[in-house]
Amino acid sequence: MDQRSLPRKPCKKLGKEVDGPMKKEFHLMEFYGTECSHCRSMEPLVQRLQDEEGVEIARLEVWHNQQNAMLLQQYDQGRCGGVPFFYNSRTGQWLCGAVSYERLRAWALGKAGS
Repeated sequence: MDQRSLPRKPCKKLGKEVDGPMKKEFHLMEFYGTECSHCRSMEPLVQRLQDEEGVEIARLEVWHNQQNAMLLQQYDQGRCGGVPFFYNSRTGQWLCGAVSYERLRAWALGKAGS
């Protein structure tokens, strides 16, 4: 079965959707595509991280938002070239693609290298 046809369960408070210039400074960013199955697979892990660690991750959609796509290029610098792409601006650490909860947590808490 094609994952696009599966119903999506919305997460109760999955990050802060950013559409346009960020008014608040976020140091944890997730760049994603709306239709991206790998991005969707990360949603429960991002939610769990926020619930357990109290961190806030800015979610920037890049497939339908040119401004966010340009921001992705600025942070990605050719390291990943796709989504999901996670960037921690305090540490410079990044994650490319779907990862385990342990790697996501270590990235968010600044405890792991890329």
